Amino acid sequence: MSFINYAAKEINCKIVYFGPGMSGKTTNIQYIYEHTQQDLRGKLVTLSTENERTLFFDFLPLDIGDVRGYRTRFHLYSIPGQTFYEVSRQFILKGVDGIVFVADSQSERMDANIESFESLGRSLDRQGYDLGKLPLVLQYNKRDVSGAVSVQELEAAFNPTRRPSFEAVANRGIGVMETLQSISQSVIRELKG
Repeated sequence: MSFINYAAKEINCKIVYFGPGMSGKTTNIQYIYEHTQQDLRGKLVTLSTENERTLFFDFLPLDIGDVRGYRTRFHLYSIPGQTFYEVSRQFILKGVDGIVFVADSQSERMDANIESFESLGRSLDRQGYDLGKLPLVLQYNKRDVSGAVSVQELEAAFNPTRRPSFEAVANRGIGVMETLQSISQSVIRELKG
């Protein structure tokens, strides 16, 4: 749920990158941070856990435009992928405006992808969100690995309703900004709706 800062004339929107551990959520956030103008972004905050990091930063994109006279600031979060970080995930999902689900294209990670996607639905449901109505973009990361699961199989497993989806190689920046632009536009459409 967007937060409005009346004094700064800004609408603050929360976008969460969700997916199994080591799927590329952190890599996405780092790439976006590194390729956002310094004067348009906040500080990159890292919360390290034993096996994974949660990243956060906010930025003010120039190309999104105003919503009813207010600038839109986006707060991007990566979320711990391991299931034993359930409390952290619940906290980070509170007030979410849009989700990027980052699936790992390696065939041996399909079970983890499915478990994570199901966990996303349950976590949102607990907080009163309907995954079917929330802006969602799917990113199929690690497309450069040999033996990657086909896009058709990934689409069948995660995208029966034909939400926007992108192939990516996040550690090289491929598909990262396109994914961000798509989820940002979806969130803005919801705000204007």
